[in-house]
Amino acid sequence: QKNGKLHRYWSVVESRRLANGQSAQRQVLYLGEINDSQEAAWRKSIAVFDEDKDQSGQAALFPDDRPIPANEVNALSLVMSELRLLRPRSFGDCWLGCHLWRELGLDRFWQQQLADQRGGVPWEKVLQLLAVNRLCRPGSEFAVHRRWFVDSAMDELLECDFAIAEKDRLYRCLDRILDHKEALCQHLVERWKTLFDARFDILLYDLTSTYFEGSCQQIPKARHGYSRDGRSDCRQVVIALVVTPDGLPLAYEVLAGNTADKTTLSLFLEKIQSLYGKARRVWVMDRGIPTKATLAKMRQEEVAYLVGTPKTLLNKLEKSLLDKPWESVHEGMEVRLLEEENELYVQARSSARRMKENAMRRRKLKKLVHGLNRLKHRIRKGSPRVQRDYLLERLAVLRKEAGSVASFVKIRKPAADEPVDRATFTAKLDKAAWQAALARDGSYILRAHVPWREWPAGMAKQATVLWAWYMQLIQVEESFKTLKSDLSLRPI
Repeated sequence: QKNGKLHRYWSVVESRRLANGQSAQRQVLYLGEINDSQEAAWRKSIAVFDEDKDQSGQAALFPDDRPIPANEVNALSLVMSELRLLRPRSFGDCWLGCHLWRELGLDRFWQQQLADQRGGVPWEKVLQLLAVNRLCRPGSEFAVHRRWFVDSAMDELLECDFAIAEKDRLYRCLDRILDHKEALCQHLVERWKTLFDARFDILLYDLTSTYFEGSCQQIPKARHGYSRDGRSDCRQVVIALVVTPDGLPLAYEVLAGNTADKTTLSLFLEKIQSLYGKARRVWVMDRGIPTKATLAKMRQEEVAYLVGTPKTLLNKLEKSLLDKPWESVHEGMEVRLLEEENELYVQARSSARRMKENAMRRRKLKKLVHGLNRLKHRIRKGSPRVQRDYLLERLAVLRKEAGSVASFVKIRKPAADEPVDRATFTAKLDKAAWQAALARDGSYILRAHVPWREWPAGMAKQATVLWAWYMQLIQVEESFKTLKSDLSLRPI
């Protein structure tokens, strides 16, 4: 009622019966303020009851530029130029997300896990809403509440009204599922076996980090640490992940942001064994994850592993590897095997990688040499003390920029009581060490312990097999890339 006059605004709504016996209404079309005759016409156009057939039928619609046929009783003329598309919603991606949810058996799993949790809306449906959102259009819980739910067809697919997307309900749902994390991992492993005939004899293990926007002072695990995203200024958490060579997740853990990589492996060894029992498994990981003590413990307990090593190990094993034959993996890639002290060592050599590393070394050496030559011509005039301080400052900068390449250039710096001239300041390249380093470029060592007397069926104790296992670590990197890009877990 406005200014003493009563106004009526009409909408075409659809009434749906929900699973709990209640009904929910959804606006299909907003009609605005219409008169009584228009209201009657719309009612006829929505539902027409055929008394002869004893059923409802759909009314016929005709554009306004064509006459309505005389034999059409239930017909309505539409002004096509006035038609508008209101509230378009995405359906296909949401349907696919719900289909994947059912194929993984997550609907039945969460119904069992959350059966005793009371709420106005089934909690497993709230969780499904959040999971499908993360797959289709990743956003915060508030974004789901404010925008995404009304722009999607999830109300139709879940047979729920807007009550499912209340923001407090979305936040509370996350608190209810954390206790079921281990059971969820076990359930998914069984589904991997059923759907993909997945094998778990090779496990890929790696860590990544994702950072927070904000101070996060009330988040216990948000800490400053080594950031793989290049954001050491932000607090972060560390995500540890175990996947199969096909990229199927087996277990995960969210750790404090200042957790050191080398302290996490023991936790996961116990975790996998407690969840899935003892079995023949090869743990494949990068060199920064295990410590010498952890590897020794794994050998003692006969746990197989394959890990990368620092380049310094290549220098130690170089003589032992000289008489070992090379095996060709593919064009430009060779490997050879050394068995020593209950461990296997694989040397891999790539011609393409060698060319790349050689070019990087030469570029850094060239920059260092040019910097040293400029120093000879730019020594400031003044007292010997001033000249020497300036020289030492510039040398420190050049050495830092050159990195490990600086070790191949022997630099004599003037003593405190010596003048700064060409006699007291010299630089010479160690050609023998330089050539040896260029020859080692493109090579790296893998370290393995496989205690089984018989390897898995179809596998021989060959360097090519171990190298192929290690190369599968790319699947973990792909998983991290998906988390941070497609699923938008960076930043939080």
